Amino acid sequence: MREMEEVESGSVDARLAARLGELRTEHGWSLDELSRRSGVSRSTLSRMERGELSPTATLLGRLCTVYGRTMSRLLLEVEAEPPQLVPAARQPVWRDEASGFVRRSVSPPHTGLRAEVVEGTLDAGAAIAYENAPVSGMEQHVWVLEGTVEITVDGTVHTVRRGDCLRFRLRGPSHFHCPGPERVRYALVIVLP
Repeated sequence: MREMEEVESGSVDARLAARLGELRTEHGWSLDELSRRSGVSRSTLSRMERGELSPTATLLGRLCTVYGRTMSRLLLEVEAEPPQLVPAARQPVWRDEASGFVRRSVSPPHTGLRAEVVEGTLDAGAAIAYENAPVSGMEQHVWVLEGTVEITVDGTVHTVRRGDCLRFRLRGPSHFHCPGPERVRYALVIVLP
């Protein structure tokens, strides 16, 4: 039974090799220490990190256990780079007719990136409430492009007008309200912790 295969340059395996080396460095381990923890020989680990060999599922499973990751999470971390250009025609738009909210994903989330950019539009008088932060401690930067929005974060109401930017770490509920008389349009930058 073969434990490894040759790695093709530029493939997922090549990105995986680089990520495995990064993880070892992040943990501050030498090849000898990782070998001791994983039961994989030092020479095999070295060749995997250099991209000369690709681990089988068994070897990758051992390394995932040592690094405290599921295999699916590790593979997600080495997914291909996202496209640099996101044309307007390919930016997903979601409309909530009931609340008068339109959300355009200008720079959609991707596993290789920590930030995303959203364009939000709320009709005059419209409000949206979020019971909790989807990821506690994530940064939000709200830059108003047109109109005015009232944003409640941590129990404090902030009136944010055209050109203003409100930035905060979200750890609980939040509320967006457009007092009018015209709609509000804003850019929202979301950065994961």
